[in-house]
Amino acid sequence: MSARMRNMRVLLKVTVLEYRDFAVARWRVRGQVCGGTMENVTAISVNVAYGLAVLLFFGVVLARRSAMNRGVVSPPPLPVGKVPVWLYRETDLFGLILIAGLFYLMAIGNASMAGDGKVPEITAFALLLNIGLQFFFAGLAVMIMFRRSRPVQWLGLAWKQWPWVFLIAPATVVATWAVFAGLFSAGYMDLMESLGVEKVQDTVAILQQEKDLRILILMAFTAAIVAPVCEEVVFRGYIYPVAKKFSGPWVAGFCSALVFSAAHGSMSALLPLFILGMVLVALYEFTGSIWAPIAVHFLFNSATVVVQMLVRFGIVPDVPT
Repeated sequence: MSARMRNMRVLLKVTVLEYRDFAVARWRVRGQVCGGTMENVTAISVNVAYGLAVLLFFGVVLARRSAMNRGVVSPPPLPVGKVPVWLYRETDLFGLILIAGLFYLMAIGNASMAGDGKVPEITAFALLLNIGLQFFFAGLAVMIMFRRSRPVQWLGLAWKQWPWVFLIAPATVVATWAVFAGLFSAGYMDLMESLGVEKVQDTVAILQQEKDLRILILMAFTAAIVAPVCEEVVFRGYIYPVAKKFSGPWVAGFCSALVFSAAHGSMSALLPLFILGMVLVALYEFTGSIWAPIAVHFLFNSATVVVQMLVRFGIVPDVPT
């Protein structure tokens, strides 16, 4: 084994140990569960998800670089999907780390607040700030890419088959709900309850309980409009293709979906949102246009808002989880 390879293995081992110690020491948040105390498993799950994505992605990147440095010649990879990667440069790795890191800070904050099982107090100002942050993240991605390619070309906004979204979106949402139903019937929510974590996301809980009409309107607007547009531009439009450039489509799809799900700061939603993230990546690759994942994300969130409003006002019965 060459000295360079030994040094890389030592560096990777030290990085893993330091990350583990940092995660345990920094995010050991205590919550009251079943009359006792335990670590905030939601915060831990966010750290584990982000840590897994980071280690897998950079592990593959380092392995590829090591093979190139050793002069290992492999055939060029076959093109997969319709999302191009020629636009992206090594400097985009810093953009990926920056944006994913900012989402991590937001997620770990939400996860820490969820540790006591209570819905955090939400104000109209806080929601407006959240909306501003979402547009800031999306704008940051657009600004990074703007000098290289206009959004119309970069995100496939000129998709000629756009009417297909009226079929793709409902079919995808129904299929995703079917998968979620199977997951819940298999005892997924019972497992979450046994771990003492929140059973619903903060957004859903607020839609169920909030009495301030302004907050309800802002929350619905955020979920149905802001999140589908901004999150798709960031996660599918920028993070995924950058990761695809340096690690390949499969690792990139897995890691970007994992970061997407963890960024919501909810352990109960971690697996369902990971599945949704993988589906959205597949749609982006299949169509080559961000319109498809935006449409699915919009319909998924909007349907959730509508259902929660119908339950809240007694139009449809609540389904116990």
